[in-house]
Amino acid sequence: MLRWLLRPFMAYLLRGHPRRVARAQIGIAGRWASTRQRERFRYDYHWGEGGAVAGHVLGTPFASTGSPVLLWLHGGAFVLPAMPRGHLSFAERLCDPLAASAFIPDYRLAPANPFPAALDDCEAAYRLLLDSGVPAERIVLGGESAGGNLLVSLLYRIRDRGMPMPACAIAVSPALDLGRLHGSPSRTANAGRDAMLPVASLAQALDWYLDGADSANPEISPLLGECRGLPPTLIVASEAELLRDDSVLFARRLAAAGVPTELALWPHLPHAFPLLEDWFPEASGARQQITTFMKERLQTGAGRSGERG
Repeated sequence: MLRWLLRPFMAYLLRGHPRRVARAQIGIAGRWASTRQRERFRYDYHWGEGGAVAGHVLGTPFASTGSPVLLWLHGGAFVLPAMPRGHLSFAERLCDPLAASAFIPDYRLAPANPFPAALDDCEAAYRLLLDSGVPAERIVLGGESAGGNLLVSLLYRIRDRGMPMPACAIAVSPALDLGRLHGSPSRTANAGRDAMLPVASLAQALDWYLDGADSANPEISPLLGECRGLPPTLIVASEAELLRDDSVLFARRLAAAGVPTELALWPHLPHAFPLLEDWFPEASGARQQITTFMKERLQTGAGRSGERG
């Protein structure tokens, strides 16, 4: 189904006029998984020093209750919004075992809002959590695909601007080099194997997002950035996906910089497969792996907070 339906649809969408993209953005945002999910999540605007931030809220992420908070940066080639059946369902599954809250920022999308609008919104969301009294060591920062790109770029900003780092980072199939569609070996070797990503059509999405910006900027291609000082990071990807080597090369760079790093490569699965738990039973195992990593790092962060107190 992915190969015959979703990938052709993505290619059709990304080759189209921006009006076609706008219609798709509206349609995707309204596809809720269930009435219960619609009731659990609320869409709201929140104001902080960085301005207004909109997004989907699960639980009470802006209350300093001491409970964990997941800040998830959704993917979608920088042009598609959070999908209730995909991104919100995945956030629920991660949060429920940890009694955590979640915030999924509705960052501004290309082509109407190119770089750095999305990254600015993600930074504002993180600052809002801190300003609300949520300790950084209780925050898990995660993202998949294009959201994985925003995740690493945001970590650079957090470090360079002197903000406290989150307890850990979760990167699922991150897209980390936007300047070389042909670059790493997996982008050619897996071009026909990846059942989700249409490699040729992604060029249009990148043009919309970059809008003439230099793709060598580490906030655009974070694989080119300096990794020192980043938090413990778990990277989950598939051996068969187009962006496999973005994950492999990033894991090497993190390890070389002394960052505690775990890389989990799963065989035979498509891009961002952990979000497809209703389709692939292996996604449940990947989710449990992520949940365990989150739990361990949150416990470590809580211990360090107690020592400081």
